[in-house]
Amino acid sequence: MHTFEIGRAQLAPEFAEAVYDTKEEREEELLGRNNVVGVGLGNKFTDGVDTGERCIQVFVDHKVDVDMLPVKDRVPKTLNKQPTDVIAVGPIFAGEPTGAIAVSPQALEGRRRPAMGGDSVGHYQITAGTAGAGCYDAEIMPGIPRRYYILSNNHVLANSNGANIGDPIYQPGPFDGGTADDIIGRLARYVPITFDGSCNLVDAALAEVDFRDFTREIYYQGYVNHNYAPVNINDVVQKTGRTTNFTTGRVLSVNATVNVNYGSGKVAKFCKQIITTTMSAGGDSGSLVLDTDENAIGLLFAGSTSVTIINNIGYVQSLLGVRLTEK
Repeated sequence: MHTFEIGRAQLAPEFAEAVYDTKEEREEELLGRNNVVGVGLGNKFTDGVDTGERCIQVFVDHKVDVDMLPVKDRVPKTLNKQPTDVIAVGPIFAGEPTGAIAVSPQALEGRRRPAMGGDSVGHYQITAGTAGAGCYDAEIMPGIPRRYYILSNNHVLANSNGANIGDPIYQPGPFDGGTADDIIGRLARYVPITFDGSCNLVDAALAEVDFRDFTREIYYQGYVNHNYAPVNINDVVQKTGRTTNFTTGRVLSVNATVNVNYGSGKVAKFCKQIITTTMSAGGDSGSLVLDTDENAIGLLFAGSTSVTIINNIGYVQSLLGVRLTEK
């Protein structure tokens, strides 16, 4: 099986060992503080202005005056002599930050054959998400692929671990009118999400489809150029999703650990994530995120009203055993 070797040079290419190692060493302590929802690496902001100074970012649900916080919950200005920055992002949810799926007048909610990346899709028991991209088993390269897949999220194709292999996948998703007459494929495999406080790397799943029913083209963006590219702070990235269509965002944080709400009181911890400015809404989960050269960088799966959370595409392909393209 094809695997990706992902280390500090890929996860945080611009960061010195001291700040990287301090974040790794102290993140559990920080996540244990009241109101903290994530920890990552990025630039420090002062009065809303990016200073360019590398720091350990501490993401909180909302900011509270330091004098109103117990000492144990205060974030120090430095950790091991490395600067910190506290950033308010609101609660982070998988799929839809508001708890209700959004509908855009131009949403890609219709039925299409062959369907494309960006189109509405979903397990027959969910609302709707986004078909990220087409892919195939990595182990056959070079060779003749026996199966073809739609790549999206676990919570889109596998109902957050609640599905059975072989369950029907609708295109469009049920919220968009999809029925048993709109089955495009069947759940093939997924990476289980753990809710026990251990690290998840991806929220990802595959639906097996007939070759003729899904293209590797992504609506409005075209074809993936390369399987994997590392990202840097302030890089501009792009995606096409079921709800907000084509959007762009700017990378705020890399190698981030975040606590993500899945509803019904379930929270999952995700490590090695990418955080961008807001570029998604409910129903965009599963979108493939590319850099401006159409290289794959991640799989969108969660967000808040101010940020979007993205799985590293290296881990997605490795854990599912697939490739997006030959390069």
